[in-house]
Amino acid sequence: MNLKMERYDLNDTIAAIATPPGESCIGIVRISGRSALVVADRIFVSKDKKKPSAFKTYTTHYGWIVKEVKIIDEVILTVMRSPKSYTKEDIVEINCHGGILALRAILDWVLENGCRLAEPGEFTKRAFLNGRIDLAQAEAVLDIIRAKTDSALKIGIAQLKGNLTSVINNLRQDLLDILSHLEANIDFPEEEISTVDLKAISHKLEDINKKLEDILDNAKQGRILREGIKVVICGKPNVGKSSLLNALLRQERAIVTPLPGTTRDTIEEVIDIKGIPIRIVDTAGIIEPRDLIERKAIQRSKKYIDLAELVILLFDGSKKLSREDEVLIKKLRRKTIVAIINKMDLKQKIEKDKILKRFKGVINISAKKLKNIDLLESTIANLIYNGKVSCLESIMVSNLRHIEAMRMAKKLIAEAVNSLDNKLSLEFIAQGIKDALIYLDDILGKSFSQDLLDKIFSEFCIGK
Repeated sequence: MNLKMERYDLNDTIAAIATPPGESCIGIVRISGRSALVVADRIFVSKDKKKPSAFKTYTTHYGWIVKEVKIIDEVILTVMRSPKSYTKEDIVEINCHGGILALRAILDWVLENGCRLAEPGEFTKRAFLNGRIDLAQAEAVLDIIRAKTDSALKIGIAQLKGNLTSVINNLRQDLLDILSHLEANIDFPEEEISTVDLKAISHKLEDINKKLEDILDNAKQGRILREGIKVVICGKPNVGKSSLLNALLRQERAIVTPLPGTTRDTIEEVIDIKGIPIRIVDTAGIIEPRDLIERKAIQRSKKYIDLAELVILLFDGSKKLSREDEVLIKKLRRKTIVAIINKMDLKQKIEKDKILKRFKGVINISAKKLKNIDLLESTIANLIYNGKVSCLESIMVSNLRHIEAMRMAKKLIAEAVNSLDNKLSLEFIAQGIKDALIYLDDILGKSFSQDLLDKIFSEFCIGK
């Protein structure tokens, strides 16, 4: 491993609050390390008077956290012994009342008794360093925590289970088999590789490249499911933008009135459309500002529109196209647009043929009556996926670090195939395969740097 282990003292016993701040029914203080049970013996008094060090693994016990003779809280204490725990170390979890004062008091008492406060993600980092999970699985933990949709959650769980790990390990083994064959010939040149063997090696490398290509083909979809896309609802005042936001959210989030210009600032929400996390923004109507507040709101709307990956352009079907509509169409000509005619429940006055000349398709909806909202959602999903149907059963990579490593490995393997076809030296070809293996090793954390670990785990919360 490309790591100076002294940066990470696994002899320490660490502790942290493992539940979010704020009031709740239950809060958890987690302890992990060699002295976890020693610390628990000092601070926990069980109802049956037994010490935690005498408890069997995977058992829970009722009692109290006691500081000197004072009870801090009534708790349930759980013991998970090494090596069959999350970190492969002894773990003690104290389930107490969820108030911040109780949690803080227990954590402070734990720290006074020989633990140190865990760094962000240090429990998961220890699980990785102790060999319970690889680096790709460690990153999956964060993906599961941050998942905004069921689809994103499924990707994270599949990666944590080791689906990606298994595929990468199989590709590594295939490359290692080829490399050992090449290096045997380099070491014993009198045993020259036949033309047939060279062709077989070339075919194997092409097969490995095809597998990487298939995974990378799904990467764009994986990134979308993991990170979502930015969508802006845009239109002149009083076309129903806020009503559409409420319809997509299935709740009253934005204030809706018959008066134009009700929305005077942007409203941003995350919604799930066909498994895609959509960061959707309802913007203020693009009009000539009447005051400083409207000027600021419109400036912010324009900024969001510039950053949007998709714009929902809304028209009022109960009115004819206006100059403001025409200006918006012209300003948005470089954006990817879903054109919507709203208020289909009212008498239609809009010149639909004019809109159809500018856009490939137009969807008629009633945001107020929730008509054709499902059709709009399907259109958005198809546009994002370019018509491809989501296939969560296949290996789906969503992490940019993994994607870049696979792209580099694929490039090096393709170069090795080209070198074989051009009959270059076996040493040159073998080196290319070794370099490709380094990139695959990076994904699983078989080789890594301190900076990489610091970057990955700094994104975690302290208690995970």
